[in-house]
Amino acid sequence: MFESLANWLVFDLLSIAKDSQLGGSLQFFVMDITKIFFMLVLIIYLMGLFRSFVSPEKVRSYIQGKSKFTARIMAILLGAVTPFCSCSSVPLFIGFVEAGIPLGVTFSFLIASPMINEIAVVMLIGIVGWKIAILYVLSGLVVAFVGGMIIERFKPERWVEDYVWKIQMGQAPTIEADNSLNARHRYAYAEVKEIVGRIWKWVILGVGLGALFHGYFPEEWATSLSDKNNFLAVPMSVLIGVPLYSNAVGVIPLAEAMLLKGVAIGTTLAFMMSIAAISLPEIMILRKVIKWQALALFTAIVTVSIIFVGWFFNIIT
Repeated sequence: MFESLANWLVFDLLSIAKDSQLGGSLQFFVMDITKIFFMLVLIIYLMGLFRSFVSPEKVRSYIQGKSKFTARIMAILLGAVTPFCSCSSVPLFIGFVEAGIPLGVTFSFLIASPMINEIAVVMLIGIVGWKIAILYVLSGLVVAFVGGMIIERFKPERWVEDYVWKIQMGQAPTIEADNSLNARHRYAYAEVKEIVGRIWKWVILGVGLGALFHGYFPEEWATSLSDKNNFLAVPMSVLIGVPLYSNAVGVIPLAEAMLLKGVAIGTTLAFMMSIAAISLPEIMILRKVIKWQALALFTAIVTVSIIFVGWFFNIIT
């Protein structure tokens, strides 16, 4: 229905030629804007209801006291399904440290949480299909698991800010004393207003860039990026993606445009993952609790891991 709406508005109402670059860009923009905001409201509301049952304190208590392997698996799975943004990194990091959870496990959570964004996964299924969505999730799980293990080898405890070890994190506040269905509805509705209000600009920016890419991206560039044997394409896409300020939701339209242009799946996934997992806001927030050495190690390991994931999927697809 979103494609039909876009076709009617651009090609019929505005009478823009279908085979023109402008027509292709505007049709993509209208279709994705309506589709993404519809899915955003629906999915954020549903995840808000889920969030009303799960607090950061509960996440911490689930992991505390488990063996290192079990704790890492649980941390990654919780990071994948809990809708915590990078703003939750500081209290969660402090809470994990205070609970005695190994830092390698904590870093696995920090990698998985922004990378495997449940809203992005659902939108990926609706936009580019379940196969690519599964590849995206599997990639994030592997990077989170391996990345946390490697970081742990470097003894990152020495690079945690001193004040973090002294903080005792109390019980996280509950969402409301009232646990009725109506209270949970109010919380979910507030989540929609807060999250959409925070990211709508980045969604429009992402869709706009995707539309420009879709309509005006030089064919020779797309051809070079579509070559699975071009091993430089993946590192280039990651290096471009790392400093960009966006999130998984905002970058999905651009990833969709890249795939429609024929860019290799591994290259596209690597670009998307680099933006989601190593965003500038998360780096700035993490700097409050870890020193530059740990931050550089975290960024380097995740970057290299994503590059290898991109190469791997370019080979198998």
